[in-house]
Amino acid sequence: MCLPVISLVRAKHRGVSGAPWRALISATVVAFPSGRNSFRLCVTSLLLMLLAGCTTAPQWAFDLRDVPPLKLDGQLYSYDPDSPDLKDPGILQVTPEMREFVEAYTGDSNNSHNKLMSLHRAIKGQGALAMHYDPFADGTAAQAFARGSANCLSYAHMFTALAREAGLNARYQWIEVRPEWHRMGERVAVRLHVNVQVKMRDSTEYMVDIDPLNRNEVAGARLMSDREGFALYYNNLAMNALADDRPVFAWKQLVRGLHQAPGLSQLWVNLGAIYRYAGQYPEAEQAYFHALEIDDSDRSAMNNLVVLYELQGRSNEQHYWEDRLERYRNLNPYYHASLGDVAMEEEDWETAYDHYAEAAKMQPDDGLLIYSKGLAAHQLGKIDEAEHLISRAIEKAAFQVEKQRYRVQLKIIREEQAAAL
Repeated sequence: MCLPVISLVRAKHRGVSGAPWRALISATVVAFPSGRNSFRLCVTSLLLMLLAGCTTAPQWAFDLRDVPPLKLDGQLYSYDPDSPDLKDPGILQVTPEMREFVEAYTGDSNNSHNKLMSLHRAIKGQGALAMHYDPFADGTAAQAFARGSANCLSYAHMFTALAREAGLNARYQWIEVRPEWHRMGERVAVRLHVNVQVKMRDSTEYMVDIDPLNRNEVAGARLMSDREGFALYYNNLAMNALADDRPVFAWKQLVRGLHQAPGLSQLWVNLGAIYRYAGQYPEAEQAYFHALEIDDSDRSAMNNLVVLYELQGRSNEQHYWEDRLERYRNLNPYYHASLGDVAMEEEDWETAYDHYAEAAKMQPDDGLLIYSKGLAAHQLGKIDEAEHLISRAIEKAAFQVEKQRYRVQLKIIREEQAAAL
């Protein structure tokens, strides 16, 4: 397994949610204009959701009494927040060793930018903390620091805690990855990712990340509250417990996560999976519908309703949600982009062009979709259109590395055109 370098990237303004930036995996700082623009996080779950976190999540009225008890093996389990196995884990708690670390590497500076750079180098450097990536390294900020390894969520806990100890304004950030239809068949794989945003006093913002994402994987981004970050911590505990065949503990952790952030639809979907595991089909159905009340486009909730109704032999409801999923798929630009990618691999330029055109029409400010359409146009001999599209993609690109790649391609096209004259 490779050990990616922790990235520090200055963020571009987020004008349109459909044209998100990514956390660039690089050893250097990349500068841009200021402004802010599985289901275990970082691992796999039962629900074909990978979570490995611009607006805030919707608020959701929540009462623990609304959550049905778990019925398993003839016993009834209810949620008791005072239970000994639900003690506060101190997710962002800073240990004396962590304070010493921050003081050693940032104490000599009063400049927030210098503090961030020093902290970043100390965490990633081989001579200091030498933090490395491990997709299964869950835990609190203190646990990740002591262990020297983290996945995207535990790293976000740790860096947020250290940055705040240094006096920096650090927040969790949720990154949604494009759905992958063509690789997963008709069942949609949903991947989500969390990193950290640090805002300077001059409003410049930086993203800090440990787990690499390619630009063409990213579908959206938003800031998260601490409570949402904590909810995802409990969610991961729940999914680990369910994988270990401990559904009662898993259920308690998910309810605890929902108490922190009831507006996260993904947690309701996972709660439904636990009820389904226990054979509580009405409760599972209720949880899935809670998820859809929060987010009526939650693909995983729809997909799980299809599975549930198939188990129950409720064919009418099953077919209804299958049709909903198909309609959603056809209205999603990234579905058409994925078909375009497949067509490009097969050198079916006309089909690729049509799919990219449809995707770009739905998401007109996504530079990568425009660029892809331009590549297909070039293959079809539509040189003027290809030049125009790639020039537009350069304008829309979020990072200089993307702009440079697009400029190189544009130069190649123009040189080919000049040679043909």
